[in-house]
Amino acid sequence: MSYANLKLFALSSNKELANKVARNMGLDLGKCSVKTFSDGEIQINIEESVRGSHVFLLQSTSSPVNENLMELLIMVDALKRASVGFINVVIPYYGYARQDRKARPREPITSKLVANMLQIAGVNRLLTVDLHAAQIQGFFDIPVDHLMGAPLIADYFERKGLTGENGDVVVVSPDHGGVTRARKLADFLKTPIAIIDKRRPRANVAEIMNIIGDVKGKKCVLIDDMIDTAGTITLASNALKELGATEIYASCTHGVLSGPALERIENSAITELIVTDTIELPEAIRNSEKITEISISALIADAIVRIHENRPLSPLFKMRVKSEDI
Repeated sequence: MSYANLKLFALSSNKELANKVARNMGLDLGKCSVKTFSDGEIQINIEESVRGSHVFLLQSTSSPVNENLMELLIMVDALKRASVGFINVVIPYYGYARQDRKARPREPITSKLVANMLQIAGVNRLLTVDLHAAQIQGFFDIPVDHLMGAPLIADYFERKGLTGENGDVVVVSPDHGGVTRARKLADFLKTPIAIIDKRRPRANVAEIMNIIGDVKGKKCVLIDDMIDTAGTITLASNALKELGATEIYASCTHGVLSGPALERIENSAITELIVTDTIELPEAIRNSEKITEISISALIADAIVRIHENRPLSPLFKMRVKSEDI
């Protein structure tokens, strides 16, 4: 399929996802090179004309976060100086999203700082997936299209038979902040929901206080936007098991999975963890028998086409998108 004046570029963070998006659209990725000088400085060269083009640039700001962010900013500057028509940045995983407010005195709001940097560099539109805090959209003075991973995750669980039709499935939110996300998945699967009441005394540390809802004798489906060190999700799964849950499935859009995450998941009560490919996973994590990766490429490709053709994205929030197992 041909899309007049549309070009898709990708940087270093997730080339595999970018190639899948390009295949879904029937396009070739734009040609550019990324080099690093011996002192760590990044040099980018765009190796084809982009004058007047409607460019989509895909880059997750995942680990190494600062390097990937600088790559993105430098590429945007290069596109702007090459007389590009419109710069759409596709950030499947938006790093620094957890620093969205001042939780304590004298703290930065880093997600706002990143928003400012992107806009000053010359970004005209942002397309992202499952921001950690939805209000980050308000940090931008440009259009922000915010996709959700729940439709893909719902498709995967439906194909496994984990729906309300069986009467023994419940969707569980690991905290109060994730209730909206859990309810969306529960609506797709037609199940009730339960909520875990937790507190977080410090970063990457969680303590479970109570579980609201009936989980005894149920197959539980946990959903979160991201899993980092897996402390919260494994504590939740073990607590659900102690309260009589028969099977515990966990899911998230962004598999950060840093530090002790893999070991914690392997040793937890989790039957299976489902993650999307917004972040490129290391082989050790991909090879885990407990972790299943599904691709969000078709959703992103559909969104890019809709933006380019000035069609609404709202249908992508309502319909169940077919997931692609990797």
